[in-house]
Amino acid sequence: MTLRNDLPEISEVNADNLRSAVEAILMVTDVPLSIVALASALEIPVAEVREAVVALKLDYDGAAGGPVRGFELREVGGGWRIFVREEFDWAVKMFISNENPTKLSQAALETLAVIAYKQPISRGQIASIRAVNVDSVVRTLLSRGLITELYTDSESGAIHYGTTELLLEVLGINSLDEMPLISPYLPDANSDFDAKL
Repeated sequence: MTLRNDLPEISEVNADNLRSAVEAILMVTDVPLSIVALASALEIPVAEVREAVVALKLDYDGAAGGPVRGFELREVGGGWRIFVREEFDWAVKMFISNENPTKLSQAALETLAVIAYKQPISRGQIASIRAVNVDSVVRTLLSRGLITELYTDSESGAIHYGTTELLLEVLGINSLDEMPLISPYLPDANSDFDAKL
């Protein structure tokens, strides 16, 4: 692999910067990463990366006497990922509700409808139904608080999504049972949607 001339050279990963390097990778990923994947990416022994991950988790949890962070490191789906700490969900919801609201794109609305009617549903299943890549749209819906990660499939590692209470509030309904039947709007009976939830 060759580096562009305008980029700084990769510094050596060592005991002083390993935790920070692992943390940087975990901050930008949107899927759980295994210890092996992290070790491979950084070309560091698995045992050292495992120690760094455990140290980060303890640090985030305030184990060394420091404050508990607003985020946490969780092991899910065979890997590690950074999440908002549950007790600070309220802060994220306040931020989202006070943001300058903008309209959702047509792609976001269509993806949201697929999730609402088919939940729980994985990103791959959504993409299959919509026949397009939905990664950025799913990230947008997550950031707006309209959908949430329900669980991670233990076999495939696929994250399954569902809608949130905020979506119900936005739609002005009390439950998903109040959503209209979609079957009258479908082109034929062989559609991938059920007549109701």
